[in-house]
Amino acid sequence: MLKCFREIAAACVFLLSALSISAQNAPSTPDKVWHGPAEQSLNKQLSSLPDTKYSLDPAKAYTLGELVDLAEQHNPETRLAWQQAKSRAAALGIARGALFPTLAAVVIGNTARIQILFNSDYFRQTYGTFEPELHVEYLIFDFGGRGGAIDAAKANLLAANLSFNNTHLKIIFQVTSAYYRLLNAMGQMDAAEASLKNAQAVEEDAQDRLTHGLATKPDVLEATAARAQAQYDLQTVVGAEDIAHGDLATAMGLPPQTPYHVQAVNELKMPGELAESVDAAIDRAFEQRPDLKAQLAQLREASAAIKQAKSRIYPTLSFNGDGGLIHQYGQQAQLPPGYITSETWNVTLGLQWTIFDGGRREHEIAQANAEKAATLAQINSLRDQIANEVWTAYSNVQTAQRQQQAAADLLAAADQSYSAAHESYGYGVRNLLDVVAAQKALAQARSEDVTARTQLLLQVAALAFKTGDLLAVPPKAGP
Repeated sequence: MLKCFREIAAACVFLLSALSISAQNAPSTPDKVWHGPAEQSLNKQLSSLPDTKYSLDPAKAYTLGELVDLAEQHNPETRLAWQQAKSRAAALGIARGALFPTLAAVVIGNTARIQILFNSDYFRQTYGTFEPELHVEYLIFDFGGRGGAIDAAKANLLAANLSFNNTHLKIIFQVTSAYYRLLNAMGQMDAAEASLKNAQAVEEDAQDRLTHGLATKPDVLEATAARAQAQYDLQTVVGAEDIAHGDLATAMGLPPQTPYHVQAVNELKMPGELAESVDAAIDRAFEQRPDLKAQLAQLREASAAIKQAKSRIYPTLSFNGDGGLIHQYGQQAQLPPGYITSETWNVTLGLQWTIFDGGRREHEIAQANAEKAATLAQINSLRDQIANEVWTAYSNVQTAQRQQQAAADLLAAADQSYSAAHESYGYGVRNLLDVVAAQKALAQARSEDVTARTQLLLQVAALAFKTGDLLAVPPKAGP
């Protein structure tokens, strides 16, 4: 027996030591990075999560509309907003459920054996009870408390649905802006490659003229430096294109290294002059912006909270009831057992009215009124913010239109200047410095033309984002 107790004690000590070793503790020292089994378990959990990635056709040139559709389908933010809206829809169902009675099936079983005193002797008594019944609870009247909860749930669902739309609006603009930034990077690379070809041509001409004794060594060195600078500029824009490529892939819910192709900026039509006034754009933003409508829904929720708070001043009328059968068995010592089955019920109609609570209900009403006033102030603040955002975006579009026209004129002039300088250099009328300067000016004009075109497209998209026009196409179905 003693040996058995020792084995049990040793097993307990081993178990306790194993638990202490596997338990998670704080880092042992402040100067070292912490690693532990718990961290490894998180890595395993992360790797076991379902993979929601998808693939694109590397041979297809995707349009902006196709990219937006892919992002709306696969961006995790849309799924998050959708699930939040579904949660609000379930909350509305919960609030409506309070209008109905609650019915529960209850089964009670009990048995006991005791000694009872009879005269000067104790007698053993055994009895048992089995009682199946139905229990009903119903709040008959509460002066608008449940109605206020339902109104609040409706407002919260409306706000969640509008937030769902606002998430789509943000993702559409996120993809659109990333797309135009990628087009700008691609256009800059095309411009840099064209500038490198021009610089190489100038370098070859200078070398040829040096060979024939028509140029000097400094002329060749100047042309070589210009060509090296063009190569450097090209590598800079190549890196920028890689980053823009990854940004657009991430906006679509893809790894940044995913291969894909998009339409070039030369294939897009430049937008024309704005046909509406800024006042009309601001009014349309007030009608379409989902974030403003969501704030209006929160104002409804605040009104419902006031209704709920006021209902607590008045009494509530409720009903409670139980009904069923009871089966009882009993036996006393030296006596035959007894058994009985009978109906049982209990009904209560209660009127409850809180007479005094230290001013709690009055303060709840004051709090609800203050929160409603704060929500109204937020709406007014958001209206001012939207008006300013639309005004700024409208002005940016007008500026971008003027810059795009000026950049196109500058490119045409720079191209003619470079062609004339290069031709004159061939005839020996102009020196190499004039050609290099014209070549650099043309490279700068190419870059500015691409920037101006993509900036115009981006500013037009920004105006559509601020006015809510990007949601003109019905969003994906939600709760």
